[in-house]
Amino acid sequence: MADHLLVMTTTPDRKSAARIASSAVARRLAATTQVCGPVASYFWHLGEAGESEEWVVTFKTTDARYDELEAHIRAEHPWDKPEVTGIELARGSADYLRWMETATAPER
Repeated sequence: MADHLLVMTTTPDRKSAARIASSAVARRLAATTQVCGPVASYFWHLGEAGESEEWVVTFKTTDARYDELEAHIRAEHPWDKPEVTGIELARGSADYLRWMETATAPER
């Protein structure tokens, strides 16, 4: 079975989150995405502490599609250096994981 990932990014607004999420699914880079927010974000950036509202986008994909998904997120994202992190799923129902593989298979 392929390695399965949860990939995350954050955006400054719902519109950019929805655009990145829906376009990743349309390109079959992710089987599904969820957009949650706004969330309070606290961070260190450019030499000082900051705070803002952000929208979290979670992508479900396979390791085979990660590089293309990361490139897509970076190209579509309004920030120069967006968060793009991936966590390998240790477990999941077999039917769901197979669906993820099928949903992210490149079209031939």
